[in-house]
Amino acid sequence: MLKAMHTERIAELLRPYVGPETVGEETLNYISIYIDILTKWNARMNLTAVRAPEDMVRRHFGESLFAASRLLERDATGTAIDVGSGAGFPGMPLKLWAPGIRMTLIESHSKKATFLREAVRALRVTGVEVFDKRAEEFTGKASLVTLRAVEKFEAALLVAGGLVEPRGRLAILIGSGQVEQAQRLLPGFQWEEAIPIPESQARVVLVGHFGE
Repeated sequence: MLKAMHTERIAELLRPYVGPETVGEETLNYISIYIDILTKWNARMNLTAVRAPEDMVRRHFGESLFAASRLLERDATGTAIDVGSGAGFPGMPLKLWAPGIRMTLIESHSKKATFLREAVRALRVTGVEVFDKRAEEFTGKASLVTLRAVEKFEAALLVAGGLVEPRGRLAILIGSGQVEQAQRLLPGFQWEEAIPIPESQARVVLVGHFGE
């Protein structure tokens, strides 16, 4: 049986990413449970190449919560879609940051989708849907669409862009070398300046606004 990571240590690891923002005890408990489940599942299938629990907190939750703090107020509502969610990042941390949003996690890999459903069940969070087909088959749109660490980046980016509502936003967590490529592929978006992710040499959050 794995021992859950102490919430005090999680808070310490997250500090470079969320700065003065306080991550509440309930959210820290959620993260502890999530890391425990992810570590157990990762021993049986390749959910993430990041293996050490503390590295999971930094790379997955830290980066995702950093993006969340730039994208959403804590009392935000509305809809969000995480394309190619994989092990649930950044979608699940965004949901924990702003519990009022309605989150759809799109993950076509059946075993990964099963993990996501188990994680949602274990955390007992509401307002989360797991869509276990290809993103091209999803018929809805959202005011916020996220994309991170996916294969076939160009194709995935175009699909993600098509899921953004008018006046909505697309937020992608990518390497700085991919910024110009993203801007070129989706010229219909108005792009903000890329925001460097703390504790990372080259990763950024890039946000584009669609329509007026």
